Amino acid sequence: MVDTTYRSELPEIIDNFSMEGEILKDALDKIAGINRLLGGNQVTLDGVKKLLDSKKTRFNDAKEDKRSPKKQEISILDVGCGNGDMLRVLADYAHKNNLKFKLTGIDANSFTIGHAIQLSADYDNISYECLDVFQESAIADPYDIILCTLTLHHFKDPELILLLQIFQKKAELGIVINDLQRSAIPYSLFIAICFLFRLNEMSKQDGLISILRGFKRKDLEQYSNQLKLTNTSIRWKWAFRYQWIIPTT
Repeated sequence: MVDTTYRSELPEIIDNFSMEGEILKDALDKIAGINRLLGGNQVTLDGVKKLLDSKKTRFNDAKEDKRSPKKQEISILDVGCGNGDMLRVLADYAHKNNLKFKLTGIDANSFTIGHAIQLSADYDNISYECLDVFQESAIADPYDIILCTLTLHHFKDPELILLLQIFQKKAELGIVINDLQRSAIPYSLFIAICFLFRLNEMSKQDGLISILRGFKRKDLEQYSNQLKLTNTSIRWKWAFRYQWIIPTT
């Protein structure tokens, strides 16, 4: 039986930001594919929709802006963007719904960013930068929404708190966290997924460690209390993950 009482501090291979090559590319694409298949992207997209709906409601109530919300540019930053799959989902959603999104992805691995750029070549509203998010100038300008999809678990608690404090200062509308539930059930199911999708050894090892570095609801509630957050929403979502929406206005 695997012990999921506390968050693991075991390192993941993918946390080596100098890593590159076909094994990394395969891992990034498989992670994105599994996330898409299991509905993981929808969890983030749903969070973005909720924040945009709250913005629309405030504008209507305050009568601050007579322009249609669909004509206003919404800036969205995806931290730890991987191969950019989430940003492409958002770009497609914006195009389908006549919305104007300005989408930016950052990742600390330059090879990962290069791969994301190639995959997003047909999207003129997506840009990427190779940045360490903890650098003082990493997020120089504010964004309407900051996303963190399957990325927050890579950080230890003190780093995680610091990261969320940075997000609070730079997200004018809100933050959407989408990350893994730490539990024995998804751990066991992921072993089956490894077999079905023929994941390479790196993806297998990192995937299992990711779950052990994931979260229980009480962890997220503790972070909320520590950061003195209000009006946050923590919801369990399929497949074994939490959607954490943090309004900043």
